[in-house]
Amino acid sequence: MRTYRYLSEFTVGETFTTLSRTVTETDVVLFAGITGDMNPIHTDRSYAETLPFGSRIAHGLLGAGIATGLWGRMGLVDGSAIAALSTEWKFVGAIKLGDTIHCEIEVLEAKRSRSKPDRGVLNIGYTILNQDGQICQTGSMATMLKWGE
Repeated sequence: MRTYRYLSEFTVGETFTTLSRTVTETDVVLFAGITGDMNPIHTDRSYAETLPFGSRIAHGLLGAGIATGLWGRMGLVDGSAIAALSTEWKFVGAIKLGDTIHCEIEVLEAKRSRSKPDRGVLNIGYTILNQDGQICQTGSMATMLKWGE
């Protein structure tokens, strides 16, 4: 039984809520090591405590990566996605270590290709919220999907 959706099965305005995930010390340390981004706002507790957020915060792109992972865990495009096309992202508020985040997802566009009608573009909007309902990040991602069978 197929659990994923084709592009033709998405509706503009449709919404989804992902599972939640707590951002940990390990997440931040691993992300810093992988990317080489050792900015002290992420890696130095004493320094970060002197800044407006009052504590270390997760890398912005770590938040964006977790958001795409939470969407992916829903399995809605596993089997129909062909390629990521573009991403736009805004860092509205901080994600602090220990925050539990989830995403509200909205289908912004589901458009069939004219030149290649076996596929098209799914554009989804992301809103990352923390455990207090505060918006941390917003963005959108366009992905090429198979149109249908």
